[in-house]
Amino acid sequence: MKPRLLPADLGFFSALAMAGSLSAAAREMRITTAAVSKRLSQMELRLGVPLLNRTTRRMSLTVEGETVLRHARSILAEMADLEQQLGASRSTPSGLLRINATLGFGRSHIGPLIGLFARQYPQVDAQLHLSVDPPSLSDDAFDVCVRFGPPPDTRVIARKIADNQRLLCAAPAYIERHGEPKTPADLARHNFISIRQGGEAYGVLKLTRGKQGKTETIKTRGNLTTNDGSIAVQWALEGHGILLRAEWDIRHHLAQGQLVQLLPQFHTPDADIYAIYPAQHKSAARVRAFVDFVAEAFKPVRA
Repeated sequence: MKPRLLPADLGFFSALAMAGSLSAAAREMRITTAAVSKRLSQMELRLGVPLLNRTTRRMSLTVEGETVLRHARSILAEMADLEQQLGASRSTPSGLLRINATLGFGRSHIGPLIGLFARQYPQVDAQLHLSVDPPSLSDDAFDVCVRFGPPPDTRVIARKIADNQRLLCAAPAYIERHGEPKTPADLARHNFISIRQGGEAYGVLKLTRGKQGKTETIKTRGNLTTNDGSIAVQWALEGHGILLRAEWDIRHHLAQGQLVQLLPQFHTPDADIYAIYPAQHKSAARVRAFVDFVAEAFKPVRA
């Protein structure tokens, strides 16, 4: 009896789901869209169930497709870990490395680092997925996630790779027109540029004087909201309002005087940068090498 599920199906279906469409998968696999569609149809025929709901413009996984994808990712990860633990591959990073990061930070910092990492470790096949909302850490869709703040899930390993704080800022033009806030309460009278990402509180700002002082909660208001941090920074540069943004994203604008830090004596909740990965991947050389590489790149420059 011929097997209904072939080993090659796992990598194919995982790559197809990651690509998001038949045409995108075809470009990554360097084959035609028709060939991808045919291979998927053959896989569905052998399994006897549909795996995708697809139209000319989009596709989505069926319940059976979600099940296949979950098991495929788990099996592929276990195979990669097994390969890492056998022989020389334990000390030589190789195999598939799936990385997730937020849109803005991933685009400006993690993407370029992966290019340098790939040059140093050519046997690693790196896949970078950028997302607005951080993925679940329990579905094993990624080997490493780079995110702000420590994870709530204690079942994963979190390594702090860089200090980071969120800063209040505005363009000089905005301050000239509307004045500079002197206290947290003043912020309620200003136009605030809001970023809606993940499960973070929207329209509420918590400020603490110093590190151990009293915390004040401010209800902000404003006419501009986005889920993209880069767009929010651009609005701030254009003088539309006050913005709370990670230091990593605005430090060059502050240095050049395009943005001015506000209320520097007050602090917001920590937003340190962490590399997070499942405990079962801690022995994988490709994961260890990448986390070490990123941590070294983010080390502060000593004078």
